[in-house]
Amino acid sequence: MPSSPHRRRLLLLPLLVAAAALWGPLPAGAGAATCKVWLVQSIPTDMPRLRRVPGVLSTGDVLQWLSGNATKSLDILAQYWQFLAQPNNPKSGDYGYSDSDMKRFGADEGHRVYKALENAADRFAPDFDQESADLAAGRPNVQNVTLLFEKWWGSGVVHAKVGISDKKDVYIGSANNDWKSLTQVKELGIYFADCPQIAKTVEVYFQNLWSLSALNSTTYTKVAWDKPWQVSRKVPCWSHFLQPKERCRSPIPPSVDIPYTDGYPSLSNPEMIDVPFETPGYKKSTQEHYLSYLSFAPPEVTFGKFQADEQGWVDTIKSVKVGGIVVFSKNATVRLIVAYWTHFIPNTENYLKSLLYSNIVCASSKYNHCGGKVEIKYYMVPGYNETGPALSQGGAATGNRYPGFTRVDHGKYAVCDVRANIGTSNLIWDYFYTTAGASFGTYSPSTVSQLQDIFDADWYSPYTVPVEPLEASS
Repeated sequence: MPSSPHRRRLLLLPLLVAAAALWGPLPAGAGAATCKVWLVQSIPTDMPRLRRVPGVLSTGDVLQWLSGNATKSLDILAQYWQFLAQPNNPKSGDYGYSDSDMKRFGADEGHRVYKALENAADRFAPDFDQESADLAAGRPNVQNVTLLFEKWWGSGVVHAKVGISDKKDVYIGSANNDWKSLTQVKELGIYFADCPQIAKTVEVYFQNLWSLSALNSTTYTKVAWDKPWQVSRKVPCWSHFLQPKERCRSPIPPSVDIPYTDGYPSLSNPEMIDVPFETPGYKKSTQEHYLSYLSFAPPEVTFGKFQADEQGWVDTIKSVKVGGIVVFSKNATVRLIVAYWTHFIPNTENYLKSLLYSNIVCASSKYNHCGGKVEIKYYMVPGYNETGPALSQGGAATGNRYPGFTRVDHGKYAVCDVRANIGTSNLIWDYFYTTAGASFGTYSPSTVSQLQDIFDADWYSPYTVPVEPLEASS
């Protein structure tokens, strides 16, 4: 959720006892514990008519546990930091709200997460990056770096929201390191406990981004012609958007070496994670043995046989049972929930109405034999149009009822009949090509079913409004 130039920066905060220990062998017995997986949500206050899905954890609790349980290392990818509310700062979206307002908003939840982080840093040892700088100050075992994606890709941010504790517990989701993401923004994520194989893979991605922060981008970037998007743009010099003879050797673990293609290639056989896990939050906890996967963005920082983040989303859509194009060939109903808030982009509605027009095309001929359809709803969190500081910088009342950049559905996930994908990327092309993101996907029926339940709770809630289609031509 961009709001200021500071949000164009990304902070990578690893709290490490010793960097050398990061890549050492797992301790004996580390893999003996059963991997457990929970879905995670933030639900804004003042939404009493939204049905709660049993067994889903709260984001605030999970972020506190990641820090509270860490004894050796804690690695965090964050777009910006504001766990501590700033109602007295005229430049803050929290400005002018009273103590009772902040209590009603749940701002204390962010303070508890920050204290857990602070305690973790001590055990080991409103500028939007001030909190991470404060955590690192005076603690030689805590490192804090800022990675500017603009220097590597010409635009973009580290948009991934990832936490890794003791190389075995992981959070991946949409929640920013912001108190508002815990109680004023609707978020969706996934939490892994005692899952060293998953943590190890995500660590490689973290380390790749960390390595970029120490490299001279001028030395390692070139301009490539991106044919699918019809733009010339800056890319790392090992990018597959460059002809092989133009590429440099990657200073980080490279993706699979393949010939130049017009667009970034998908993997025909991406790496799958074959780890049995329990889903304690879903009805009866049973150990399941279904394939899962991790995917990452941008493509230049993927590695081994792990797929690019865009492919994870596309493959999830294609996984709807048998056929080709989802609506026309598979006769599937495609439902989209789109966030509507103060910062809604007006052109979005024209795009959505164009998607809805496919229903008319589908039914335009008896020879199409088409039974699929697209349905789209806006998600309108109560108070979405009443956000911002309570006071102007001049001290005048604004009439706003909630802090700035809140009251929005911020989750990024997809679920079909057989597969679920939970990620951090907005559905805009440059989030997959110039912005850091991560996704976890799985064929686990328990996770698929519970995520579907979360979607259905939103879809049938009074907080969603159908997008009206374009009128058919006479």
